[in-house]
Amino acid sequence: MPSWKRTLGFLVGAQFSSALGFSIIFPFLPLYLKELGTSTSLSVEMLSGLIYSVQAATMAIASPIWGAVADRYGRKPMVVRAGCGGAVVILLMGFVQTAEQLVVLRAVQGLITGVIAASSALVAAVAPRERTGYAMGLLQVGLWCGVSMGPLVGGILSDLVGFRATFVVTAILLFLSGGAVWIAVDEPFERSNRLQAGLFGFLTDWRRILANPKLDYTLLIRFVGAIGRSAVEPVLPLFVLSLAIGSSGVATATGLVVGAASAASTVTSVCLGRYGDRTGHARVALGCGIGAALSYVALLVVGNLWQLLLLYAVTGAFVGGLLPSLSAMLAEQSQRGDEGCVYGIDNSVTSAGRTVGPLLGAACALWISPRAAFGCTGLIFGAGALLAALTVCRSSHSMLVFFRRPRGADNL
Repeated sequence: MPSWKRTLGFLVGAQFSSALGFSIIFPFLPLYLKELGTSTSLSVEMLSGLIYSVQAATMAIASPIWGAVADRYGRKPMVVRAGCGGAVVILLMGFVQTAEQLVVLRAVQGLITGVIAASSALVAAVAPRERTGYAMGLLQVGLWCGVSMGPLVGGILSDLVGFRATFVVTAILLFLSGGAVWIAVDEPFERSNRLQAGLFGFLTDWRRILANPKLDYTLLIRFVGAIGRSAVEPVLPLFVLSLAIGSSGVATATGLVVGAASAASTVTSVCLGRYGDRTGHARVALGCGIGAALSYVALLVVGNLWQLLLLYAVTGAFVGGLLPSLSAMLAEQSQRGDEGCVYGIDNSVTSAGRTVGPLLGAACALWISPRAAFGCTGLIFGAGALLAALTVCRSSHSMLVFFRRPRGADNL
């Protein structure tokens, strides 16, 4: 077996366990916040948005720096740092007494973690360029498998034994994930000669990377997509509560809805990642963007939990095809040795989107209705699809050229 496939296999396993751990607590954070209570005058809806946004905001600041460190000292240590560091912070979340303390720890979590970006950089560094879509898709399989199982497991645990015990389980899984990568993964690391020396040499590297217009357009699509994906996060548990008969089992129902979407993403991520390797990742990104926009708008008319479950799974299928396509495009548009910086900037951009998205979704829920957040998300994905189409037209000069492109052509 080629060494890059062995590394990929271990990283997929680590991605699964870390995603399982994080997603155990992720869906019911608004419910946990409501149970904790707060001494401020902020509403539950606004605090729910803040609990998601603050982690993304601090991650947006820290990710490019961690990426620059990865290019200089290795990507494997960054995966271990994200997993084990996250374990400590998540464990502490199980002992908070107020919503404000939870917000502070979420901010610290953003500064320390970043498993997806670190793993993506390591995969992009070791995988052949012509197999990048397949590798990123398989990495997404590990992610979505964990995310699909985690919410259901977390929902059942929280309904049975309470929210706090689930944080301990999450911490254990993250620590095991980081330790497994440290022991089992070998990284043939070589520092690129293009990297600038000195304490602030990474600033020059960032300018050089961002001077690539194709990369900039892909990052812009990532930003818009991140806003869309995160806009419904603080609203979904509250929307499930409004559809459910009674308040019992809401966490389990929320976990089931999120898990169904993640399971659908698992199937499409690797299939469409390989398809993009053959026909072009931009085509896949454009089609998935349009599909995600339409399916999110359709969520406006759901009337019960089963309709929500099915339609939310459809959105997950389209998002599952979109993410590895954009990740593969970033790898194709960058140079060897820059993977840490590229995916660090990418994680910063997506984190910035995840900072805006939950606040936007919470504002829609507070000032209009929870359903309005789904319509807003559909419009956002529609804007992302339009950006993808304009990006392709900018490179190909016409949509007719785009749809007739031969296999192996550029993706932008």
